[in-house]
Amino acid sequence: MAALRTGCSQSAATLGRVHLDRLTRVTNMCGIAGYSLTTGSSALRTLAAQALLAGIAERGDDAVGYAYRGAKGVVAIHKRQTGASGLIDDISVPDDASQLLVHVRDFTKGHPSLDVNNHPIRHGSVVGVHNGVIANDEELFARHGFEREWPGMTVDSEVIFALAEEASSDPRCLEALHGTMATAWLDERDPETLYLARGLGRPLWIGESRVGVFFASTSGALSVVERSLRVGLAHTELDEGTFLMLRGGHVVSRQRFRPDRSFREERTLPAVRSPHEGDYCLERMAVLAAWTMA
Repeated sequence: MAALRTGCSQSAATLGRVHLDRLTRVTNMCGIAGYSLTTGSSALRTLAAQALLAGIAERGDDAVGYAYRGAKGVVAIHKRQTGASGLIDDISVPDDASQLLVHVRDFTKGHPSLDVNNHPIRHGSVVGVHNGVIANDEELFARHGFEREWPGMTVDSEVIFALAEEASSDPRCLEALHGTMATAWLDERDPETLYLARGLGRPLWIGESRVGVFFASTSGALSVVERSLRVGLAHTELDEGTFLMLRGGHVVSRQRFRPDRSFREERTLPAVRSPHEGDYCLERMAVLAAWTMA
């Protein structure tokens, strides 16, 4: 499984889903982003979501999606089988939403033609996004007696959120994962908290400010937020094995877990997977920000 392009390539829709799940590739690099805003934050929710999406757009174009939690605690999910350019103009986040997840997918296991394989992914009460490869997902599903959220679902990332739901987001549950990971999730049983974790081999940055905490796969994506919202962020790259809890736009808990360091990828992966998506979305973001902030 370590050789699979698993979890998050160029679209190959003419091939059957089963064959796609077994292709021997490791050229995957998705992008994740999101925010936790302070009470009464002045940040424009939709513009912030668009800025984060534009910032990670270059990291995949097989699917795109976002999720937010409003005042009632229910998590709403929106996703499309397209690159970020097919969604950036249509993002709409309500003013009462203080928590957001964003994802662009460069798929591996779990073909994007089945929408439930695309991120954000729901498993029970947990909705999350993931960048990386989980090589032992089937083993963990069997060991814990987990069932897939939807028939036909095969994406490896689901096991992260199945473990999080079972363990009530105890970070020690992540130590069972064999692979690479940067991830974030919301649990509808805990309406105040957004969870962040960086395991092996995938970057994760946070940007802290007076309006809230933003996170993304790259520091550059946080810079897009700064330019678009006209806000300064203190950038920090999380170390591997870091688990954060965000509430009300602040980091309220920082813990450590022990990733399985025996996992090895076969090659160094390029971070820029879809430069055309990145170029288009950054240009479009400049227009959106100028118009919204005028």
